[in-house]
Amino acid sequence: MKRKLIKLSRRYQAALQKHLTQGPQASLQPARQLGRQAVRLGLETLDVARIHEGALAALEASSSRDGIIKRSEIFFAEAVTPIEKTHHAALNAATRLNQVNKTLDRRTVDLAASNRSLKQSIVHRKTVEKALKKSEGHSKKLLEESRRLQKHLRHLTHRILTAQEDKRKKISRDLQDEIGQTLLGINVRLLTLKKEATVNAEGFKKDIASTQRLADKAKRSIKRFAREIGKHHEA
Repeated sequence: MKRKLIKLSRRYQAALQKHLTQGPQASLQPARQLGRQAVRLGLETLDVARIHEGALAALEASSSRDGIIKRSEIFFAEAVTPIEKTHHAALNAATRLNQVNKTLDRRTVDLAASNRSLKQSIVHRKTVEKALKKSEGHSKKLLEESRRLQKHLRHLTHRILTAQEDKRKKISRDLQDEIGQTLLGINVRLLTLKKEATVNAEGFKKDIASTQRLADKAKRSIKRFAREIGKHHEA
């Protein structure tokens, strides 16, 4: 690095001397080339200023020293232009980098928030799935219980209908037996009355009264069985 710096200093001095010798119309292209070389070597403006001061001190003084100094300043300014441009570019790059970093920071924050939201969503989904599974199991148990109760209800209904049918049959048999016996008694009494009508008037009256009682009994039996059948239907 030191050898390269020495070579650059010598080239700078030679280029400056040539520039001053050529006068005000001299080209500044050599100064720009030296500046680009300084950039490649990683030199800063202060480093080039030291090289410039050393080159200027090595030149011999002349009667037009003020003009030489002014033109040398122009040469120096042109030489450090590439360095200043790199500084400007570096500043712009730093600004852009800072903006990119801020954008990345915001995106990192947003990403972290999204990750938290995603984790919460996953936890919520798992909770819902667990609740659904539990609810599904509970619903299955309720369905099984409902089916069992329906089966039991059908069984009870069948038993009730069977019991009602048996009771109707029993009432019907009892009604037939009791009314049949009563009517048979009435029929027997009527036959007896027919035979005794011309023989015993007093006994005839008693038989009529007895027959009336049998008829009343049959009437009451019919009403009673009718009420029982009515209650049975209401039940």
